[in-house]
Amino acid sequence: MTGTGSTIAAIATAIVPQQGSVGIVRLSGPDSWAIARRLFIAPGRQPWESHRILYGYICDPASGDTIDEALLLLMAAPRSFTREDVVEFHCHGGIVPVQQILSLCLDHGARLAKAGEFSLRAFLNGRIDLTQAESIQDLVAAQSTEAARSALAGLQGKLAAPIRRLRQDCIGVLAEIEARIDFEDDLPPLDEPALLANLGRIATELERLRNTAARGELLRSGLKVAIIGRPNVGKSSLLNAWSQSDRAIVTDLPGTTRDVVESQLVVGGIPIQVLDTAGIRETADQVERIGVERSRRAAQRADLLLFVIDAVAGWTDGDREIFEHLRESLGDGDRPEAPPKPILLVANKIDLLGGRDRPEIPEEFHAPPHFQGVVATAAAAPDPRDRGIDRLETALIELIHRDRLAAADLDLAINQRQAEAIQRAHWAIIRVQTTVSQHLPLDFWTIDLRDAISALGEITGDDLTESILERIFSQFCIGK
Repeated sequence: MTGTGSTIAAIATAIVPQQGSVGIVRLSGPDSWAIARRLFIAPGRQPWESHRILYGYICDPASGDTIDEALLLLMAAPRSFTREDVVEFHCHGGIVPVQQILSLCLDHGARLAKAGEFSLRAFLNGRIDLTQAESIQDLVAAQSTEAARSALAGLQGKLAAPIRRLRQDCIGVLAEIEARIDFEDDLPPLDEPALLANLGRIATELERLRNTAARGELLRSGLKVAIIGRPNVGKSSLLNAWSQSDRAIVTDLPGTTRDVVESQLVVGGIPIQVLDTAGIRETADQVERIGVERSRRAAQRADLLLFVIDAVAGWTDGDREIFEHLRESLGDGDRPEAPPKPILLVANKIDLLGGRDRPEIPEEFHAPPHFQGVVATAAAAPDPRDRGIDRLETALIELIHRDRLAAADLDLAINQRQAEAIQRAHWAIIRVQTTVSQHLPLDFWTIDLRDAISALGEITGDDLTESILERIFSQFCIGK
């Protein structure tokens, strides 16, 4: 574990050539202000006081050269993110100025911060708990407003509060049991029904929190949606209409799409990666054959499939052949215990039906287990309002909420590490309930209670190892 005695420095903003207007170099530690005084010249009588912004120039003391015109933000301990003395140089963006300023800081006593070391110091100094630290990383990496909202809830302590409350409840139960062990003759017998009811409440609350894991994974990593179907049914037109761009080439020639085309969207607060695949068919064209094989692999990687058919042609033998192949190859995938991959049937070109109300689709394909829904679209319609994208998104979100967001009523969404610890705590409480029900000696009750308390302590950082800290903060960016 990295100590907090040294002064660390890092670039705290993304560096993009010719695009960043402002760059920030951050220092934290006992020598931060001293280094700033050596490098920063503030004209006039500007006071060097905490939580003030100074205007001036950053200069190289060795050569006297001016590096940049900048602002200096001063924060004295403990009123800073790390609860140490912190300074920030706000300079012009770009690669050269920030790199020069960082080099000067390192030359004058600071060392380069490790990944996540600023947040680690904030945790070690009691500024934030472990759930808040992880929420910072989630907020930085958020790909949608819903993901940002969930991360902000964690940063505000909405996960730590119930976890700490449940941990205290477990500690209270443990204390009551241990009191009976030490002073059995002086205390009344335990009220076992009340104890079991209390344990049941704790188990229910833990299960409720654990059920947010799927939502958390969805908000963080997003959903992969593959558009599958025969050539020339309008897959590329659907992608272009959905993304409101010309990502895919559209022609009347079958087999135009030779590779997987990707587009990033946000639907209902969920990041979605849409994959437009080559039309699946037997072909002698070697390039197209490679595209078809990549389409099959994309379907295997996707979380959900949009199976597109031509509404004018209706359900064809070619559609059935592709569908049966998908069912065969994707049903359980690499996980035999997993359910079949959800598929929405998209009847495209609905505007070309010529007066018919619906495409010719066998009734058996209008409901599960074949498809989880049927959506009509007209991806190439001149008026965007007639393309049916709103219907497609509604069906998609309903499917996601039904299968993946059972805990959508909660603001927060736990990550994989937190879910694993909550699961261990839940199992431990279940074992305690069994032990109590079987009237085993009180010493047996305390073993699993201690396991639950330890697992819950790992979530907030009240009870964890150095290796866990290293693993968590190594995933952060350098300047955070």
